[in-house]
This record gives sequence, C-alpha cells and structure tokens, in this order.
Amino acid sequence: MAKTAITPTRNENYPEWYQSVLKGADLSENSAVRGCMIIKPWGYAIWENIQRILNREFKRTGHQNAYFPLFIPLSYLEKESQHVEGFAKECAVVTHHRLEKGPNGKLIPAGELDEPLIVRPTSEMIIGHTFAKWVESYRDLPILINQWANVVRWEMRTRMFLRTTEFLWQEGHTVHETSEEADREARQMHKVYHDFCRDCLAMPVICGEKTPQERFPGAVNTFTIEAMMQDRKALQAGTSHFLGQNFAKSCDVKFKSREGELEHGWMTSWGVTTRLIGGMVMAHSDDDGLVLPPRVAAAQLVIIPILNDESRDKVVPFCEKIKSDIEKISYHGHPLDVVFDMGNKTNSEKKWDWVRKGIPLRLEIGLREVESGQITLARRDKAHKDVISMAVADLDKKIVSILDDMQASLLKKARDFQKQHTVKIDTKEEFYAFFTPKNGGDPEIHGGFALCHWCEDPEVEEQVKNDLSVTIRCIPLDAPLENGKCVITGRPSKRRVIYAKSY
Repeated sequence: MAKTAITPTRNENYPEWYQSVLKGADLSENSAVRGCMIIKPWGYAIWENIQRILNREFKRTGHQNAYFPLFIPLSYLEKESQHVEGFAKECAVVTHHRLEKGPNGKLIPAGELDEPLIVRPTSEMIIGHTFAKWVESYRDLPILINQWANVVRWEMRTRMFLRTTEFLWQEGHTVHETSEEADREARQMHKVYHDFCRDCLAMPVICGEKTPQERFPGAVNTFTIEAMMQDRKALQAGTSHFLGQNFAKSCDVKFKSREGELEHGWMTSWGVTTRLIGGMVMAHSDDDGLVLPPRVAAAQLVIIPILNDESRDKVVPFCEKIKSDIEKISYHGHPLDVVFDMGNKTNSEKKWDWVRKGIPLRLEIGLREVESGQITLARRDKAHKDVISMAVADLDKKIVSILDDMQASLLKKARDFQKQHTVKIDTKEEFYAFFTPKNGGDPEIHGGFALCHWCEDPEVEEQVKNDLSVTIRCIPLDAPLENGKCVITGRPSKRRVIYAKSY
C-alpha cells in the first residue's frame, strides 16, 4: 500500500481523516473553550477570500453592510414563538454584569441583570426591532442589509468548521413592500450562494426547498443548497429564508402603503458560515491532505528555492523576480498570491508541508532552472505528482489558464462523484438497504443521496429519521411533477425529494 501524508485515510476512518487534514494544513485547532475553535492564518485567509468574493456579490445586488449588537434581550426572542422554540436549547444566556470575590476568594458572578441577554444565535429579532425605527413609508423600502459577524449556538457535539459553539458568518436581512419582492429576494440570494459554491468552491450543490418540518423557525419558506461530501453525507451549505410578515408583526415593522394604509413589511434573511470551509475540505481533499480550489486558496503558488552555498546568489534573485512578475497578474479581479518559502526546513519537508496545505501550484527552482530558463510546475489537484514543464518566459501567459483548468477539474470531479452516488429508489426495502451499512461496516457510511417520492406526511420524516438517522434534505427546485407512490407508505406523491444522512 502506498504511503500517504495523512493517516488514517478516508477509507479507514473518515472523521479522523478530516481532523488530520485540518491539522496537517494548519487551518485550525481546538481552543480552551469547549466547542470553540481557533482559526489559524492559513484557514482565516480562505475565509477572507470567501468574504471578499461574496461581499462583491452582495453589493452588486444592492446590499449594504452594517453591524448589530451581539446581545439580544430575552423579551425580543419571546415575541416570535416559533423562533424562540427553534433556538431555545442552543442559547447562551448572560444573567450578570460583573464579577466579585466570594467568601473563599474565588470570583463569582454578581450584579444580576434586570433582563437576561441572549448571546446572538441569529439576529432576526434585534434587527427587526431596528428596522421598525427605520421604516415609515413605502418610500423607505426596500431595506437591504448584510452583516459579517459571529454567533453562538450551544452545540452538544462539535466538529471544527462544520458545527462549533461559536462560528463566523454573514447574515442578510431585508424588508420589502410586497410578498412578491421578498420572495424574489430570497430566491436571488439562494442563487448567489449556488453560483458561489459552484464557481469559487468548485462544490456542486443541489438547490431546493426545505420541508415544513425542516424550515428555519418562523419562516414561511426556506431555500437551501445541499452538497455531497466524500463520505456521501449531505452538508447544508447555505440557506435563504422568505419570512413573510411573521417577524415584521413580532417586531412591529410597519409602513404606510401607496394607498395610505398601514401595512406590515415582508422580510427575508439569508446566510452562510465558516462551514463552507469544512465543506470545501471534505469535497476535494485526498489522503495526502488539503486540496484547495484556486479561486479561494490562501495563495495560488509557492516557490521553493533549491539552495546551496554556490547557487544562493543566483537562485534567490531569480525566484524573487518570478514572484514579483506573478503577483502583477490579475486572477478573477484580484492579484495572484505567491508564497516564497525561504524557511529552514529541508526541501523535502517544505514540499510535503505545501502538499498538506493544499496550495494549488508548487514551483521548485534551483541552479539548473536558472541556467536553462525552464521550470516545472506541480499541480496539487493531480495528486501533486504530475508536473508541467515550460519556459520561464511563458509562465505569466499560462498560469491563469492552468489555475482555471484546475478549478474546472475539481468541479467536474465533485460533480461526477455526486452524480454517481445519487440514485432513484422506489421501494421501501431498497431504501432501507441503501442507508444500512453493509456487512457490519461503518454506520456513518451509506449510499449517498436517494431521490424518492414522499407523500408530504411529517410522520414519514420522523419515522425515517428515527429508524435510519436520515432526513429529507430538500425538495429540489428542478424536481419535475410526476405521479408516483411514497417510498415508505405507498401513498400518492407528486414529486421526488432528496433523502440523505447529513452533518
């Protein structure tokens, strides 16, 4: 068996493999606070690129950035019953405002608050109360706001990037004059997320609606994007919610209509989180470590100089010139990022460090390359073993096309994998077999996405969840209407949904 840089491998233990990839790539580590993580520079640079690209899209679609408080009065959440029920078990609550020394000399909470404060699990209620002050007339609409922030949800089982007690995200919040405008907004941002995952993360996602039982608490409709990971589980990668007038009524967001009547606004909210990084890791990485799509990579190329006492004076200036030239190249509207690794590790150690960190292109330059004017590029998506030879003079002409080819290759590979493991199932026996481990295998590994008819009975969802830990991930937006029979009950069904195990 070939030796790999990451142990265990995906096939041996997928959850442990994932944690090893994060560690090997130096993306993150656990903190002293249970369930919280430290995002290290290489990981945070990926998040900055995600922010930069999405921020441009948000502004292109007319949204402005703002910031709202981390603390939310408990009474605000209580005004929307479905909302508070949906988040009650995940809330972190602040009840005191200072510390004092107790009888034994240890610090204890003191100064009890008149009203408990909730540490932001999401911001619909506090932003809604703010919008109520901003809106008077239809002329004030629409309000299109986004904020980049952190949130806290008290998770019992955590996994870095995928599910942590504190995580980073963006949340959009809007108010509209009509139901149609708000619904159009929710669908528009849903498409923004879909296009971003496809074009920048090279991660194909299925667009769909959540069932009523899986909707965001208090929403009229929730649109989701669902991605398949390499263990064939689903990852909810982003959601966009049409909130109707529920939150506007709770927060008293009213406006004078064109007819002079007082009406409640129509609202939306939508968001993606640092979970996207975890999804990207699991969608593309291999048994040698992280594989990064070039569009969001912390850097696109690393130059590793091969040095000795005789070659240093020639090799270092040569590398610096290449670095300077590449950094002048625009890649999708942003200068290429290049790392020049002058560290003290051996060349072999440097190579494997960058393989594990997933940098798209690796360029090793010694005296031979300087004297010949010929270089070789190693592509990470080709298992880092295939190399491309070219003249130094051609590098600036070819590098963008090479990176674009890498981006397209990663998307195709992930799309082919998703297609291979998405099947139509029409019998209960086949359905249960699809989600049951074979021969006592790993209970977390299963067939993938099952396209099945569903009779729209929530009791069926509950039964499947209890029996198999499988949920309806979405009702695909492109699912055709077709007469069929529910895979579980045999009752009439008008279209197929996607069942899967999920993160």
